[in-house]
Amino acid sequence: MRTLSKILGLVVALVIVTTGSPTVGAEPTPHDGVHDFDFLYGRWKFWVKRLKNPLHGSHDWYEMNGASSVRPIFGGRGNVEEFDAEGPTGKVSALTIRTYQSESHQWSIYWCNSKTGHIDIPTVGEFKNGRGEFYDQEIFDGRSILVRYIWSDITPKSAHFEQSFSPDGGKTWEVNWISQITRLE
Repeated sequence: MRTLSKILGLVVALVIVTTGSPTVGAEPTPHDGVHDFDFLYGRWKFWVKRLKNPLHGSHDWYEMNGASSVRPIFGGRGNVEEFDAEGPTGKVSALTIRTYQSESHQWSIYWCNSKTGHIDIPTVGEFKNGRGEFYDQEIFDGRSILVRYIWSDITPKSAHFEQSFSPDGGKTWEVNWISQITRLE
């Protein structure tokens, strides 16, 4: 009986080796997220709520309404978004460029507004289970902070976006930009 048990064990081991079945603890294949931002292609109406004075204990917000247009670039491995909004502090015009890195399975998001005219450092991340999380480190009011973007509640006709700042290395987050978008086309 022991010999039969040993033979069966060797057969099972041989089957696993020859079929390429994963072993316990093997890394799963990373999600190929090249199409994760495809939902954004087209024209959108924006409602934006923006914190007036981030990281200063402010609870005052102002609202803006606007529109954007998103189109693919690089054969769908990226996209460009033009954004215009009006609010109590005037007009905000911005450009977002998103590019996908196949090696890391992550997106880099570059933001540029007409006020400064320069492209900010990329916010980098990925989607998991329909939720996108993207991070970068920036200087805000003379100190280094973490920045987080979250895309959630994505449907064919709407989506939710939030930006948050963390002054303490990600222990706490303060939301300072909330967007609810609705498809125009």
